[in-house]
Order: sequence, then structure tokens, then C-alpha cells
Amino acid sequence: MKHRIVVLGAGYAGATTAGRLAKRLHRDDVEITLVNADPDFVERVRLHQLAAGQDLPVRPLRKMFAGTGVEVRIARVDSIDADRKSVELLGEQGAETLAYDTLVYALGSTVADFGVPGVAEHSHQVASKRAALRLRERLNELRADETVLIVGGGLTGIEIATEIAEARTDLKVAMAARGGVGDWLDEKAQSHLRGAFERFGIAVHEHADVTRVTEAGVVTRPGAEIRAHLTVWTAGFAVHPIAAASTLTVSAAGRIVVDATQRSVSHPDVYAVGDAAYAIGVGGKTLRMGCATASPMAWLGADALAARLTGREVPDAPIGYNSQCISLGRRDAIVQKVTAEDQPTSKVDVGRKAARLKKLICSGAAWSVRHPTLLVPSRRRRVVAIGAAAHTAAV
Repeated sequence: MKHRIVVLGAGYAGATTAGRLAKRLHRDDVEITLVNADPDFVERVRLHQLAAGQDLPVRPLRKMFAGTGVEVRIARVDSIDADRKSVELLGEQGAETLAYDTLVYALGSTVADFGVPGVAEHSHQVASKRAALRLRERLNELRADETVLIVGGGLTGIEIATEIAEARTDLKVAMAARGGVGDWLDEKAQSHLRGAFERFGIAVHEHADVTRVTEAGVVTRPGAEIRAHLTVWTAGFAVHPIAAASTLTVSAAGRIVVDATQRSVSHPDVYAVGDAAYAIGVGGKTLRMGCATASPMAWLGADALAARLTGREVPDAPIGYNSQCISLGRRDAIVQKVTAEDQPTSKVDVGRKAARLKKLICSGAAWSVRHPTLLVPSRRRRVVAIGAAAHTAAV
């Protein structure tokens, strides 16, 4: 009988894993099923553009994987029984049970509210295509001089703030962050970021610990109020609770704990890639959630699984970083070079050159999902996806 591989989730990590496995294994030996709730591939790193009013390319998953041997199943995952090796789905055919021999868990992440009251009721977010479209609709309802407040000073917050400010020059845009906005960047990058905020007229409230979201804005510790007509929550991400509800070993945050080959430490027939995986990278540092690690995890996990099924040497080298890329609207960006341990260096590209590079990286990330084996080995024994230079993985 064929070995049944089920991949849950078709974001960057899941889709890349399915495509790479299809290239590595013969379809006479395996059945690969890719399960996803949305029929289209979602470019999550560009959802701030969608929310700001831009239309993104539509990439139907079935069209993307036509002729590869990967069966695409449009369905929502209800639960996983890791001991019985089965998944409960609700999809086009109604409720069904899907059995597997090997499971690849790549269900990604959603927005984290950190227990702050009012986030779900009174704020928008860009953690999914549906959420980004809801935010887009709400933005279209705003009138001139009304205020949009972005909560969170990380990459997502910076990108959505500048994207909205550029697309809607008639609105007032503000940011509120618990710490400093972009304060982890090199001095040159921080200076450029401050200049972009000034150019867009973005008001920045740093060291503002938001304790409640209301219809009229947010309340910060110790009781100050920042008023807004629309609040966008970008303070962090959390994984879906499905893994934690199973018998899989998970971290305190619910991410599946994996070994150096992306395989579950408790269930050797389960692999986890992307945001849902708790993995250790170069220097013993836990890999952060994001596209920068999703693709390398997919390459490593797919290659390790394929090697075990075919009797080849199993790769297990740690994943490292190359750069952090931040869009500042459509014509400006920051590309911050980092060490393999994700520490910023003095090498920084800014402005239009960085914007072109960021666009190339985003396009390359989507392209590499469909072409998962075209990789370029570097002299430093890392692997860089063509057109996706933000992602590096040791080999």
C-alpha cells in the first residue's frame, strides 16, 4: 500500500512541504493530501496591502498543484488523534475522517490578544485574508480626518501603519507600542524608520501598555486613553489550539515541540513546520514565527521525511536567519541584514532599492511554493531560495 502523507495547512510552510515532498518521492509509493480551509494560496506577508485596498493575485491551490500528484482537500481541521493517526475534517464533503501514516502539521498562527479585554469585540487585524478584507471594508467607511490606531510596534504593525498612511492620506494614523517601535533595528534603519513616520504623519506612542480596547480607542496603563475611530491589533501571534488539545507534546504557547528534523518529539510519525512548530535554530535560539522560518522549516522537514522513507541520510542542520524586511508603503522599505542568530548588523538597505528587494522577496516566496526544489547552495553552507533571500537554512 502507498504511504499516506497528510499535510494540514497550505500557507508558506505547508504548501512548500507538500510540493517538495512531491518532488522528492514517487507517486507510486506515496499519497500526498494537502488540507486547507481556503481554496486559494494566501500571501500572508502581503495582507497589509490587501487591507489597504490593493488587489493581490489569486492563486487557486488546485491549479497550483495540478499535475504534481498532490491532492488538495478544501476543509477545516476540527481535531487530531495522534495516537490513532487520524484527522477530523469538515469540508466540501461534510464531516469526514482522514487517516494518515505521516502527518505534517502546518496550521500556522492567528492573532494573540494576550487576555486584553475588548480586542475581539472592538479591533481589527490582518492575521488572515478574511480579517484583512474586513479591515479593508471598515477603512473604506472612514471619513477624512478620522483616526486609525495600530496597536503593536513590530514588523506587522509598522507595515500596516505605513501602508494605510500612504493609501489614505486623508486619515490620521497612530501607533501604540508597549516598548519602542523598531528599536531592535540598527541605528541607520531606526533613523530611516523615524523619517518615514514623519513623512507619513504617523503619531507614535511608545511605552504605551494597552490594557483595554474600546469602541473609542484604547486604554493604557495607568489609565490614559488614546482615542481612535478604528483600532488594528498587531501585538503578536498565537497558534491554533488544535495541537494542544491532542496528545502531542507542545510548548507552553501550544507550539508542537520538534527535534532537529522538524519531527515531533512525542510522535515520530508527526512533523510540524512553520509558526506551529517549536524549533531550535542556530545558536540554540528558539525560531520566531514568520515567513523567514516557514520556508526553511518546510525544506528541512520535507527532506528529512523523504530521506527516512527512502533510506537516505537525514539532514538535521539548524536553521538560521539572513535579513528582516519591512515595507514602508509601496515605494519605501528597510532591509536589515541580521546574523544567523537574528541579531541586526550594520548592513542596511533603505528606500526604493530596499522596496524593490522586498517586492522580489515576497514574489519569490510565493513562486518557491510551486517550485520547491530550485535552491542555490552558498559558500557558507546555507541554502537560499531563489528570489527569497530573506530565508536561510544550514545544510
